[in-house]
Amino acid sequence: MKTIILFLLALSVVYAAKISDVANIVGVRDNHLIGYSLVVGLKKTGDGTTSKFTLQSIANMLKAMNIDMNSIDIKSKNVAAVVVTAELAPFARQGDKIDITVSSIGDAKSLEGGTLLMTPLKGVDGKIYALAQGAMSIGGRNEKGVSESHPTAGLIYNGGLVEREISIDLYNQEFVTLSLKDDNFQNSVTIQKTLNEAYSTQVAVAMDSRTIKLKRPQNKSMVEFLAEVQEIDMDYNVKDRIVINERTGTIISGVGIEIKPIVMTHGDITIKITEQDALSKPAGSLSVDENMVIGLNENELYTKTGSTTVANLVRSLQKLGATPKDIISILEAIKSAGGISAELKLI
Repeated sequence: MKTIILFLLALSVVYAAKISDVANIVGVRDNHLIGYSLVVGLKKTGDGTTSKFTLQSIANMLKAMNIDMNSIDIKSKNVAAVVVTAELAPFARQGDKIDITVSSIGDAKSLEGGTLLMTPLKGVDGKIYALAQGAMSIGGRNEKGVSESHPTAGLIYNGGLVEREISIDLYNQEFVTLSLKDDNFQNSVTIQKTLNEAYSTQVAVAMDSRTIKLKRPQNKSMVEFLAEVQEIDMDYNVKDRIVINERTGTIISGVGIEIKPIVMTHGDITIKITEQDALSKPAGSLSVDENMVIGLNENELYTKTGSTTVANLVRSLQKLGATPKDIISILEAIKSAGGISAELKLI
Protein backbone atom coordinates (compact mmCIF):
# COMPACT_ATOMS: atom_id res chain seq x y z
CA MET A 1 0.00 0.00 0.00
CA LYS A 2 1.36 3.38 -1.01
CA THR A 3 1.84 5.79 1.88
CA ILE A 4 1.40 9.52 1.33
CA ILE A 5 2.82 12.01 3.81
CA LEU A 6 1.41 15.51 3.43
CA PHE A 7 2.40 18.89 4.85
CA LEU A 8 0.29 22.01 4.72
CA LEU A 9 1.99 24.85 2.86
CA ALA A 10 1.05 27.55 5.35
CA LEU A 11 3.53 29.54 7.39
CA SER A 12 0.99 31.44 9.46
CA VAL A 13 -1.73 30.24 11.80
CA VAL A 14 -3.98 33.26 11.22
CA TYR A 15 -6.38 33.12 8.28
CA ALA A 16 -9.20 35.24 6.88
CA ALA A 17 -12.54 33.48 7.19
CA LYS A 18 -16.23 34.29 7.12
CA ILE A 19 -17.98 34.00 10.46
CA SER A 20 -20.32 31.40 8.92
CA ASP A 21 -17.28 29.18 8.29
CA VAL A 22 -16.16 29.11 11.92
CA ALA A 23 -19.37 29.45 13.97
CA ASN A 24 -22.87 27.96 14.06
CA ILE A 25 -26.11 29.61 15.14
CA VAL A 26 -27.33 27.83 18.26
CA GLY A 27 -30.68 26.14 17.61
CA VAL A 28 -30.34 26.19 13.82
CA ARG A 29 -29.32 22.61 13.05
CA ASP A 30 -30.35 19.35 11.45
CA ASN A 31 -32.29 16.77 13.44
CA HIS A 32 -31.85 13.00 13.13
CA LEU A 33 -34.87 10.83 12.28
CA ILE A 34 -35.14 7.03 12.36
CA GLY A 35 -37.68 4.35 11.56
CA TYR A 36 -38.11 0.61 10.94
CA SER A 37 -39.83 -0.91 7.93
CA LEU A 38 -39.76 -3.47 5.13
CA VAL A 39 -38.39 -3.37 1.60
CA VAL A 40 -40.43 -5.52 -0.78
CA GLY A 41 -40.12 -6.58 -4.42
CA LEU A 42 -36.66 -8.11 -4.13
CA LYS A 43 -35.63 -10.91 -6.48
CA LYS A 44 -34.98 -13.66 -3.92
CA THR A 45 -32.25 -11.52 -2.31
CA GLY A 46 -34.22 -10.64 0.83
CA ASP A 47 -33.97 -11.95 4.37
CA GLY A 48 -34.02 -15.70 4.91
CA THR A 49 -35.97 -17.68 7.46
CA THR A 50 -33.28 -17.08 10.09
CA SER A 51 -34.35 -13.40 10.37
CA LYS A 52 -37.31 -14.04 12.65
CA PHE A 53 -38.08 -10.34 13.10
CA THR A 54 -38.60 -9.98 9.34
CA LEU A 55 -41.12 -12.81 9.25
CA GLN A 56 -42.93 -11.37 12.27
CA SER A 57 -42.99 -7.93 10.64
CA ILE A 58 -44.53 -9.40 7.49
CA ALA A 59 -47.18 -11.17 9.58
CA ASN A 60 -47.96 -7.95 11.48
CA MET A 61 -48.29 -6.01 8.21
CA LEU A 62 -50.65 -8.58 6.74
CA LYS A 63 -52.70 -8.60 9.94
CA ALA A 64 -53.14 -4.83 9.66
CA MET A 65 -54.62 -5.54 6.21
CA ASN A 66 -57.05 -8.10 7.68
CA ILE A 67 -54.99 -11.09 6.55
CA ASP A 68 -54.31 -13.35 9.51
CA MET A 69 -51.19 -15.49 8.97
CA ASN A 70 -48.72 -17.11 11.31
CA SER A 71 -45.11 -15.97 10.84
CA ILE A 72 -43.86 -19.59 10.68
CA ASP A 73 -45.91 -20.11 7.52
CA ILE A 74 -44.16 -17.28 5.66
CA LYS A 75 -41.34 -18.43 3.35
CA SER A 76 -40.83 -15.33 1.20
CA LYS A 77 -37.28 -14.27 0.27
CA ASN A 78 -38.42 -11.11 -1.50
CA VAL A 79 -38.66 -8.98 1.65
CA ALA A 80 -35.97 -7.41 3.84
CA ALA A 81 -36.19 -5.66 7.19
CA VAL A 82 -34.49 -2.28 7.15
CA VAL A 83 -33.67 0.73 9.30
CA VAL A 84 -34.59 4.03 7.67
CA THR A 85 -32.77 7.25 8.59
CA ALA A 86 -32.99 10.88 7.47
CA GLU A 87 -31.92 14.39 8.38
CA LEU A 88 -34.61 17.00 9.04
CA ALA A 89 -33.17 20.36 8.01
CA PRO A 90 -33.82 23.48 10.12
CA PHE A 91 -36.97 25.40 9.11
CA ALA A 92 -38.28 22.43 7.08
CA ARG A 93 -42.02 22.84 6.48
CA GLN A 94 -44.88 20.40 6.06
CA GLY A 95 -44.81 18.89 2.61
CA ASP A 96 -41.10 19.45 2.05
CA LYS A 97 -39.26 16.45 0.62
CA ILE A 98 -36.12 14.98 2.18
CA ASP A 99 -33.65 12.26 1.17
CA ILE A 100 -33.88 8.88 2.87
CA THR A 101 -31.18 6.31 3.67
CA VAL A 102 -32.22 2.66 3.89
CA SER A 103 -30.00 -0.03 5.48
CA SER A 104 -30.63 -3.75 5.85
CA ILE A 105 -30.54 -5.23 9.36
CA GLY A 106 -31.18 -8.87 8.40
CA ASP A 107 -29.31 -11.30 6.19
CA ALA A 108 -30.52 -9.90 2.87
CA LYS A 109 -28.01 -10.19 0.03
CA SER A 110 -29.18 -7.10 -1.84
CA LEU A 111 -31.85 -4.38 -1.71
CA GLU A 112 -31.54 -3.67 -5.44
CA GLY A 113 -34.89 -3.19 -7.15
CA GLY A 114 -36.81 -3.06 -3.87
CA THR A 115 -39.54 -0.68 -2.75
CA LEU A 116 -39.69 0.73 0.75
CA LEU A 117 -43.11 0.49 2.39
CA MET A 118 -44.53 3.58 4.12
CA THR A 119 -42.34 4.25 7.15
CA PRO A 120 -42.97 6.70 10.01
CA LEU A 121 -39.73 8.51 10.91
CA LYS A 122 -39.41 9.58 14.53
CA GLY A 123 -37.21 12.02 16.39
CA VAL A 124 -35.51 11.48 19.73
CA ASP A 125 -38.74 12.57 21.46
CA GLY A 126 -40.65 9.67 19.88
CA LYS A 127 -42.87 11.91 17.73
CA ILE A 128 -43.36 11.31 14.00
CA TYR A 129 -41.78 14.07 11.89
CA ALA A 130 -41.78 12.53 8.41
CA LEU A 131 -43.07 9.62 6.34
CA ALA A 132 -40.86 7.72 3.90
CA GLN A 133 -41.75 5.52 0.95
CA GLY A 134 -40.50 4.77 -2.54
CA ALA A 135 -38.28 2.80 -4.89
CA MET A 136 -34.71 2.08 -3.78
CA SER A 137 -31.56 3.27 -5.50
CA ILE A 138 -28.30 1.56 -4.59
CA GLY A 139 -26.09 3.22 -7.20
CA GLY A 140 -24.94 2.48 -10.73
CA ARG A 141 -23.04 -0.40 -12.25
CA ASN A 142 -19.61 -0.55 -13.80
CA GLU A 143 -18.85 -1.70 -17.35
CA LYS A 144 -18.89 -5.34 -16.19
CA GLY A 145 -22.42 -4.96 -14.83
CA VAL A 146 -21.36 -5.22 -11.20
CA SER A 147 -22.93 -2.84 -8.70
CA GLU A 148 -20.45 -0.21 -7.51
CA SER A 149 -22.33 0.57 -4.30
CA HIS A 150 -23.05 -1.35 -1.10
CA PRO A 151 -25.89 -3.73 -2.06
CA THR A 152 -27.49 -3.78 1.40
CA ALA A 153 -27.86 -0.01 1.73
CA GLY A 154 -29.36 2.59 -0.55
CA LEU A 155 -31.04 5.94 -0.99
CA ILE A 156 -34.47 7.23 -1.89
CA TYR A 157 -34.02 10.73 -3.23
CA ASN A 158 -36.86 12.99 -2.04
CA GLY A 159 -38.44 9.84 -0.60
CA GLY A 160 -39.58 11.46 2.64
CA LEU A 161 -42.36 13.96 3.30
CA VAL A 162 -42.17 16.27 6.31
CA GLU A 163 -45.30 15.90 8.45
CA ARG A 164 -44.35 17.84 11.58
CA GLU A 165 -42.33 21.05 11.81
CA ILE A 166 -39.76 21.96 14.44
CA SER A 167 -40.61 25.51 15.44
CA ILE A 168 -37.71 27.99 15.52
CA ASP A 169 -38.91 31.59 15.91
CA LEU A 170 -35.87 33.61 14.92
CA TYR A 171 -37.73 36.58 13.49
CA ASN A 172 -39.12 37.82 16.81
CA GLN A 173 -36.01 37.13 18.88
CA GLU A 174 -33.86 39.96 20.17
CA PHE A 175 -30.90 37.79 21.14
CA VAL A 176 -29.20 34.84 19.49
CA THR A 177 -26.07 32.82 20.27
CA LEU A 178 -23.15 31.83 18.08
CA SER A 179 -21.14 28.71 18.89
CA LEU A 180 -17.58 28.35 17.56
CA LYS A 181 -16.87 25.02 15.86
CA ASP A 182 -13.52 24.88 17.73
CA ASP A 183 -13.18 26.46 21.16
CA ASN A 184 -10.64 29.28 21.14
CA PHE A 185 -10.67 32.35 23.42
CA GLN A 186 -8.82 34.48 20.88
CA ASN A 187 -11.29 33.70 18.09
CA SER A 188 -14.22 34.32 20.42
CA VAL A 189 -12.89 37.78 21.31
CA THR A 190 -12.02 38.48 17.66
CA ILE A 191 -15.63 37.87 16.59
CA GLN A 192 -16.81 40.17 19.38
CA LYS A 193 -14.49 42.98 18.27
CA THR A 194 -15.17 42.46 14.55
CA LEU A 195 -18.95 42.66 14.94
CA ASN A 196 -18.90 45.59 17.35
CA GLU A 197 -16.65 47.54 14.96
CA ALA A 198 -18.82 46.61 11.96
CA TYR A 199 -22.00 47.96 13.61
CA SER A 200 -20.34 50.75 15.64
CA THR A 201 -22.17 49.56 18.74
CA GLN A 202 -22.07 46.62 21.12
CA VAL A 203 -23.97 43.87 19.35
CA ALA A 204 -21.71 40.98 20.43
CA VAL A 205 -20.39 39.75 23.77
CA ALA A 206 -17.96 36.84 24.08
CA MET A 207 -19.25 34.62 26.90
CA ASP A 208 -16.48 32.01 26.84
CA SER A 209 -14.06 30.30 24.44
CA ARG A 210 -16.90 29.01 22.25
CA THR A 211 -19.96 31.17 22.89
CA ILE A 212 -20.76 34.67 21.58
CA LYS A 213 -24.10 36.26 22.42
CA LEU A 214 -25.55 38.62 19.81
CA LYS A 215 -28.16 41.39 20.12
CA ARG A 216 -29.78 42.52 16.90
CA PRO A 217 -29.70 46.24 16.05
CA GLN A 218 -33.00 48.09 16.40
CA ASN A 219 -33.27 48.87 12.68
CA LYS A 220 -32.89 45.25 11.49
CA SER A 221 -34.81 42.02 11.80
CA MET A 222 -32.99 39.03 13.24
CA VAL A 223 -32.97 37.32 9.84
CA GLU A 224 -31.36 40.35 8.17
CA PHE A 225 -28.89 40.70 11.02
CA LEU A 226 -27.76 37.07 10.88
CA ALA A 227 -27.48 37.17 7.09
CA GLU A 228 -25.03 40.06 7.41
CA VAL A 229 -23.15 38.57 10.36
CA GLN A 230 -22.44 35.31 8.54
CA GLU A 231 -20.81 37.14 5.60
CA ILE A 232 -18.48 39.31 7.71
CA ASP A 233 -14.77 38.44 7.39
CA MET A 234 -12.60 37.96 10.47
CA ASP A 235 -9.02 36.97 11.31
CA TYR A 236 -9.31 33.34 12.36
CA ASN A 237 -6.62 31.84 14.58
CA VAL A 238 -6.02 28.14 13.89
CA LYS A 239 -4.59 25.86 16.55
CA ASP A 240 -1.35 24.10 15.68
CA ARG A 241 -2.25 20.48 15.11
CA ILE A 242 -0.58 17.31 13.87
CA VAL A 243 -2.99 14.67 12.55
CA ILE A 244 -1.77 11.09 12.32
CA ASN A 245 -3.55 8.12 10.79
CA GLU A 246 -1.80 5.14 12.35
CA ARG A 247 -3.59 2.68 10.07
CA THR A 248 -2.36 4.21 6.80
CA GLY A 249 0.80 5.93 8.05
CA THR A 250 -0.43 9.35 6.88
CA ILE A 251 0.87 12.45 8.70
CA ILE A 252 -0.56 15.94 8.23
CA SER A 253 1.21 18.84 9.89
CA GLY A 254 1.66 22.57 9.59
CA VAL A 255 5.07 23.54 8.23
CA GLY A 256 5.77 26.01 11.03
CA ILE A 257 5.24 23.71 14.03
CA GLU A 258 8.54 23.86 15.91
CA ILE A 259 10.23 21.19 18.01
CA LYS A 260 12.07 22.09 21.20
CA PRO A 261 15.68 20.91 21.81
CA ILE A 262 15.72 17.20 22.65
CA VAL A 263 17.89 14.12 22.51
CA MET A 264 16.19 10.79 21.88
CA THR A 265 16.94 7.36 20.46
CA HIS A 266 14.58 5.18 18.48
CA GLY A 267 16.04 1.89 17.34
CA ASP A 268 19.26 2.72 15.47
CA ILE A 269 18.28 6.38 14.96
CA THR A 270 19.50 9.06 17.35
CA ILE A 271 17.86 12.47 17.13
CA LYS A 272 19.79 15.37 18.66
CA ILE A 273 18.09 18.75 18.30
CA THR A 274 20.33 21.37 19.87
CA GLU A 275 20.40 25.15 19.89
CA GLN A 276 23.47 26.63 18.19
CA ASP A 277 24.27 29.96 16.57
CA ALA A 278 25.98 28.42 13.55
CA LEU A 279 24.97 25.15 11.98
CA SER A 280 27.80 22.67 12.44
CA LYS A 281 28.56 20.08 9.79
CA PRO A 282 30.17 16.95 11.24
CA ALA A 283 32.42 14.85 9.02
CA GLY A 284 30.43 12.66 6.66
CA SER A 285 27.27 14.68 7.20
CA LEU A 286 24.52 15.29 4.66
CA SER A 287 22.86 18.69 4.30
CA VAL A 288 19.07 18.50 4.11
CA ASP A 289 18.71 22.26 3.60
CA GLU A 290 20.33 25.45 4.86
CA ASN A 291 18.90 24.91 8.33
CA MET A 292 19.43 21.18 8.85
CA VAL A 293 22.24 18.64 8.64
CA ILE A 294 22.18 14.87 9.16
CA GLY A 295 25.26 13.26 10.67
CA LEU A 296 25.38 10.02 8.72
CA ASN A 297 27.97 8.36 10.96
CA GLU A 298 25.76 8.49 14.01
CA ASN A 299 22.38 9.11 12.40
CA GLU A 300 22.14 12.43 14.24
CA LEU A 301 20.14 15.52 13.32
CA TYR A 302 21.53 19.06 13.78
CA THR A 303 19.62 22.31 13.23
CA LYS A 304 19.92 26.05 13.71
CA THR A 305 18.22 27.69 16.68
CA GLY A 306 14.45 27.86 16.20
CA SER A 307 14.54 26.20 12.79
CA THR A 308 13.56 22.63 13.66
CA THR A 309 9.98 21.91 12.65
CA VAL A 310 7.90 18.76 12.35
CA ALA A 311 8.06 19.14 8.58
CA ASN A 312 11.84 19.11 8.21
CA LEU A 313 12.24 16.51 10.97
CA VAL A 314 10.01 14.08 9.08
CA ARG A 315 11.85 14.87 5.84
CA SER A 316 15.15 14.10 7.52
CA LEU A 317 13.87 10.87 9.04
CA GLN A 318 12.77 9.75 5.60
CA LYS A 319 16.31 10.33 4.32
CA LEU A 320 17.57 8.15 7.17
CA GLY A 321 15.30 5.36 5.97
CA ALA A 322 12.77 5.56 8.82
CA THR A 323 9.43 3.87 8.09
CA PRO A 324 6.12 5.70 8.56
CA LYS A 325 5.54 3.60 11.69
CA ASP A 326 8.92 4.73 13.09
CA ILE A 327 8.16 8.38 12.30
CA ILE A 328 4.76 8.20 14.02
CA SER A 329 6.33 6.58 17.11
CA ILE A 330 9.03 9.28 17.23
CA LEU A 331 6.49 12.13 16.98
CA GLU A 332 4.35 10.56 19.72
CA ALA A 333 7.40 10.19 21.97
CA ILE A 334 8.51 13.80 21.36
CA LYS A 335 4.99 15.02 22.15
CA SER A 336 4.91 13.00 25.38
CA ALA A 337 8.26 14.49 26.37
CA GLY A 338 6.99 18.03 25.83
CA GLY A 339 9.09 18.67 22.73
CA ILE A 340 6.03 19.54 20.63
CA SER A 341 3.47 22.01 21.96
CA ALA A 342 0.97 21.49 19.11
CA GLU A 343 -2.00 19.15 19.57
CA LEU A 344 -1.35 15.60 18.40
CA LYS A 345 -4.52 13.95 17.10
CA LEU A 346 -4.73 10.25 16.21
CA ILE A 347 -7.42 9.09 13.80
